[in-house]
Amino acid sequence: MKTAGIIPARYASTRLPGKPLLDILGHPMIWWVYKRVCEINKLDEICVATDDVRILNVCRQNSIPVIMTAPHHPNAAMRLQEVSQTLTADFYVQLNGDEPLMNKQAVEAAIPEYAPQDTEFGTNIITPINDPAQVLDASNIKMVFDDEMNALYMSRTPIPYPFKSISFKYYKHVGIIGYNKKMLDFYKNSKPGRFETIEGIDTLRFLDYGKQLKLFLVEDCHSLSVDTEKDLRIVRKMMEEQDGE
Repeated sequence: MKTAGIIPARYASTRLPGKPLLDILGHPMIWWVYKRVCEINKLDEICVATDDVRILNVCRQNSIPVIMTAPHHPNAAMRLQEVSQTLTADFYVQLNGDEPLMNKQAVEAAIPEYAPQDTEFGTNIITPINDPAQVLDASNIKMVFDDEMNALYMSRTPIPYPFKSISFKYYKHVGIIGYNKKMLDFYKNSKPGRFETIEGIDTLRFLDYGKQLKLFLVEDCHSLSVDTEKDLRIVRKMMEEQDGE
């Protein structure tokens, strides 16, 4: 099974414009992301998908495979679908372009041994929530699933509700998602479903339409996205400390 890792990289971030090109220890952030992703053995091909010529040029200057995509895509899944038109693979993994300290274990966990090609299929990483405050945080997408780890629902609110028992764990969605080609094509050709519209969660579209989203559990998997200047300072400090070890 051929697996492609796709790194969507937009220039027009609202909170931190141009963040893929921001400097971290002498290299642009996108260079660090690509370098880290290259250490993942399960990926057969890797490329950046961007909508901006500045990111395109920096990738080419640093010998990073890159594909120029349309500028109007509302989310990463749509950008991946465009990439899948020219880059052939059995499975595509969405890798965040603002995570230079990406959890490599979680990426590998999102890649199944086999992905069906005759029906829509996707994967998603989940991790336990151990802090009660995170359960109440609407930015953490809570997941419920069946005994075979197929997603049943996801919500910004705490689910399930502890009405008759508190003997359970909450789990949250981690933004590492895998798709086969049929799943990406379905996303492009469908409209937001009922619950996606209510919750404002893109991935809910698959559940709205009854598509299979297989979940893989990774313990203590917490991502650190660079969304603000504060995040950037934290990541620079962490990478400086790692470099000095």
